[in-house]
Amino acid sequence: MKLEADAKMNFGRDLVFETYRDRLPELCPYLPDIKAITVQERSDEGSTTKILNLWEASTEIPAIAEKIIKPEMLAWLDHATWDADARTVDWRIETKMFTENVKCWGKNTVREDGDGCIFEIRGELEVSLKGIPGVPRFLAGKVAPHVEKFVVQLMTPNLLAVANGVERYLADQADK
Repeated sequence: MKLEADAKMNFGRDLVFETYRDRLPELCPYLPDIKAITVQERSDEGSTTKILNLWEASTEIPAIAEKIIKPEMLAWLDHATWDADARTVDWRIETKMFTENVKCWGKNTVREDGDGCIFEIRGELEVSLKGIPGVPRFLAGKVAPHVEKFVVQLMTPNLLAVANGVERYLADQADK
């Protein structure tokens, strides 16, 4: 299922691009559902930067799900390849929960827009329910598109919340 969102931002393209790429761990106070972002690996070669970030959610687990979902499962690895010349990032998310069942990848672009910029988020999400406890095999293929739609509806506001966090962070930095 396609994942698409655009965030209009009131800061320049270069500043927004560099903040997303280089300052994500500093954004945590501006992200309501994120406990931590930790850089696991980083390599810079010319205009290409590869970063592996560990994201940890701070979302409460409903009591009914506590036996299945552990807090450490609410984390994911963000594999990102940043192209400073094109102001793009190719990304792939690796979940800690149901890793083999969830595939999510995409490409984001920061493009100029007047005095500000547009942060374009484009991705794909594939969910397979095969082998998931409690999901009958004969229903897995029929239910998966509904799960994908639900997950995309949850992810989209969170992706836009990161853009909002970048804006608030940059506004605070400008005030200092």
